[in-house]
Amino acid sequence: MVRSARLVAVSLAISAIAGCSSPPATTSCTVGSSAGCAAGQTCEQVEGSADGACYAPVTVDGRVFDLATTDGIEGARVLAIDANGAAISTVVVSGIDGAYSLPVAAARDASGAPVSRAITLRVDAAGYQTFPTAPRTALPIDLGAAADVDGALVVRNAATDVGLLENGVVGAARIEGRVDALEPGGVLVVAEQGGAAVATAVSDVDGNFVVLDVPNGATHLTGYRAGLRITPVDLTVAAPASTGVVLTGATDGLATVTGSVNIVDGGGASSTSVILVVESTFVENSARGEAPAGLRAAPVSGAFTIEGVPPGRYVVLAAFENDRLVRDPDTSIGGTTIVHIEVMPGQTQVDLPESFKVTGALEVVSPGASTIEIVSDAAPTFVWVDDSSEDGYELVVYDAFGTLVHSADVPRVTGSAHVSYTWTDASLEPGMVYQFRATSFHDRTGRVYISRTEDLLGVFQFEP
Repeated sequence: MVRSARLVAVSLAISAIAGCSSPPATTSCTVGSSAGCAAGQTCEQVEGSADGACYAPVTVDGRVFDLATTDGIEGARVLAIDANGAAISTVVVSGIDGAYSLPVAAARDASGAPVSRAITLRVDAAGYQTFPTAPRTALPIDLGAAADVDGALVVRNAATDVGLLENGVVGAARIEGRVDALEPGGVLVVAEQGGAAVATAVSDVDGNFVVLDVPNGATHLTGYRAGLRITPVDLTVAAPASTGVVLTGATDGLATVTGSVNIVDGGGASSTSVILVVESTFVENSARGEAPAGLRAAPVSGAFTIEGVPPGRYVVLAAFENDRLVRDPDTSIGGTTIVHIEVMPGQTQVDLPESFKVTGALEVVSPGASTIEIVSDAAPTFVWVDDSSEDGYELVVYDAFGTLVHSADVPRVTGSAHVSYTWTDASLEPGMVYQFRATSFHDRTGRVYISRTEDLLGVFQFEP
């Protein structure tokens, strides 16, 4: 049985609640701080004006909990992220019951009401997988939906309660530090050991960061964000914490990455996006990783440019986001392989030599047609729309950590618009999040792939 997920932040539509405001106390204040405001107020930008005014702050309130047990998680770090992936708040830490209250800057209209603005949340906690981590995605939260709660402006709905998955890491250390730059917020901080990322964090609006669950030992720490070049730091991490680490940022030494996308048989979809993923965070078998803020081009229907790219190694992913398009899986033709690039220090231009081929995606029917869903059946059935010229399908199931847990060949269907496959001998972990993917193929002169389901759909949580 499949039903809409409850309690999982990424699976729920946003509830609309009426916004409200209090009148400004002064227009002589410093935007983004409480300087010049009365106690309990903050200075916010006023839409259409160069001045700020003092208002009761907007807070995003919610709860961080364990997906398997629903118990609150104490000590989780919650950060607000804007539509471009940049941090726009400081970090707050959840209490013993998992509750948190996160102040977020919210511009006001002429009447003083918070202006509509979409944000998402990043949540980190020791012993848990970071949220969001693909294929789990974060739903937007509208600051304009703030409501008066006992004199405070609060946004609280299904998207502000976040469930986390245990990652099995015990006894690891943390790295505490800051980014030293003119605009230090929103830097993806990556801790690498042996060339692979072991943990990440995002610096808050003040540049502060804490990287959790770092194994003891030699660690290469660096950061990524469009428009900022970070000087890496090498250190030896020792539990419980390595503190006082400073990552210095500069705005020179950046590159431009250019390329093009060729959309073939897009099924009506005419544009897509391209992102740069930090290579050390990339999981090859499930083709996902972490993309720094700003290293994205959209909408893309042909040529694209990504500016302000710092030195580093990246994986270039086209059509990764949900847009009814996927990277063409036919590896027998050019432009379909996953592209790895390196931006060298001092390099100013990286031109991809071959166009990405993108095609229409196979439509997911269930589970996870649009958002994560709850599956309670121990033998789940996966359903997708039939392709038009296939000889069969390859089906795979990954858990939330990118581990392949099941694969099967599914024969073609005739006389039906949908293909279904039941995993009869499934061994699913309660509370775990999974994703199924189906790839169509024809097998006339060897197996050639045609299309597949979206990179971020087909996601479900098992709750028996």
